[in-house]
Amino acid sequence: MKLNSNAVCTGIKESKGEFEGKPFSSTTFHLIVEVADNGAGRSIGAVTRPMKFGDASEFEKWAHLKNSWPVTGVPVACVFDVVAGADNATKLVLIDIKPANDTARKAA
Repeated sequence: MKLNSNAVCTGIKESKGEFEGKPFSSTTFHLIVEVADNGAGRSIGAVTRPMKFGDASEFEKWAHLKNSWPVTGVPVACVFDVVAGADNATKLVLIDIKPANDTARKAA
């Protein structure tokens, strides 16, 4: 099931190379999410959650923002795939991400 959502991206990391003879290539987007309450107590605030999307070439679409990246992050429009996980949990898989505002979108 597809889910459209807006978020704030605080950073992007490219990973590319070889490990134990096997090549790897990915881009990780750090998105702000609310801290969830748990059985041990309540919570307030937000944290960033790493979400992989695409290979290392995805980073190039955002690299021009390196010198102008705001400390508060960049608003983004995301598309997630909601899939069944273990123990009746659901899992969000990032399947698309783009800048949400017109200025950043035109630059990307």
